Amino acid sequence: MNFYSIKSTQHLPISLQEAWDFFSSPNNLAKITPPDMGFIITSDKKDGEKMYAGQIITYILKPMLGIPVKWMTEITHVKDGEYFIDEQRFGPYKLWHHRHSFKKTATGVEMNDEVNYVLPFGILGTIAHKLFVRKRIEEIFTYRTKVVDDFFRK
Repeated sequence: MNFYSIKSTQHLPISLQEAWDFFSSPNNLAKITPPDMGFIITSDKKDGEKMYAGQIITYILKPMLGIPVKWMTEITHVKDGEYFIDEQRFGPYKLWHHRHSFKKTATGVEMNDEVNYVLPFGILGTIAHKLFVRKRIEEIFTYRTKVVDDFFRK
């Protein structure tokens, strides 16, 4: 079993509260996901609802070749204004653990993401990771960085 990790850091010229309000709302997930992924939340969502520990979020997305995939995550930990963690409960990975953390800086907020994941299918998963999975995850983070920069630098 191969264990993979991807980390991302982004600086935003906004307050910690603004960052937290935006990123802790499940309704904003689609805004920071590449459009070609066809991201749709299928679980009940309420305007203005914030993430909370134990929350289940289900969605459909098309990560590769336009093939729809159902995914279920649980928000397992939330420390208001500091971090939240989502873990896959059902979906394409054998393991998916994603920590989003926020820290106030002199010029705004430092946002850190750390994704730890394991692919299914043994050696085939390892090959898929080398050929396209890691690249696709990195593309998603690159897209998100650009969109978030554009959104908050206006």
